[in-house]
Amino acid sequence: MEEILKVEGLTKSFKQPKKLFKKSDGPLIKVAVNDLSFSAYKGEIFGLLGPNGAGKTTTLRMLATLIKPDKGNAYICGKSIISDESDVRRKIGFLTSELKLEDAFTPDYLFDFFSGLYGLESSAIQARKFSLFQKFGIDKFKNQKYGNLSTGMKQKVALVVSIAHDPEFIIFDEPTNGLDVLTARVVTDFLQELRADGKTIILSTHIFSLVEKLCDRVGVLIDGKLAAIDTLANLTKEKNLEDTFFDLYAKEAGERL
Repeated sequence: MEEILKVEGLTKSFKQPKKLFKKSDGPLIKVAVNDLSFSAYKGEIFGLLGPNGAGKTTTLRMLATLIKPDKGNAYICGKSIISDESDVRRKIGFLTSELKLEDAFTPDYLFDFFSGLYGLESSAIQARKFSLFQKFGIDKFKNQKYGNLSTGMKQKVALVVSIAHDPEFIIFDEPTNGLDVLTARVVTDFLQELRADGKTIILSTHIFSLVEKLCDRVGVLIDGKLAAIDTLANLTKEKNLEDTFFDLYAKEAGERL
């Protein structure tokens, strides 16, 4: 299998505000991601499963070169997230709830603008826009202001904008969070299409059914550490994913006591 992503000992800490603690405690350092290592391969959907605060979003933000790790490195298509940031950004698509698009602009304008940042030719932009807008039903709303769109339609626009340049490696942070069931189905079906096209996808989620439906392999992230990583079949054996997760969570909690 062709390795597209290689993560080597990623570590990231944040200083917590003093006001959250007693004065005698002083500042507290929170280790959000702790010595994380794993790989993802061509044509694979790899899931990071964990509760809120487990370090999923921090991990994805490091892979997307939005924040730098304190230690470790990761390589996407052979390019370092530390020393080859520009090359990495050209190769990835990153969809997150933190992506804020300007309300005053239309989907048509937003797609053209973000596509242009990658230096795509006009003919290629228009062809890709036509295809994606049709697939997600955006074509009927392409000239409406983004701020006037429904929540589901906004998520669709954010998705197509994030992959306007047809990236090899795609990062989705909670891809169905806040979506209605119809829009969520459109998104999950599209993720499966991307995998079939040979794209490598890493997604974070706390939804067990999403992992069971989409992911070839999953890493269970608890308090910034990988508690387990394997195929779903090997990880769960005769249990379901939810029971497996809580067994791992209880084991990790017990080891910390």
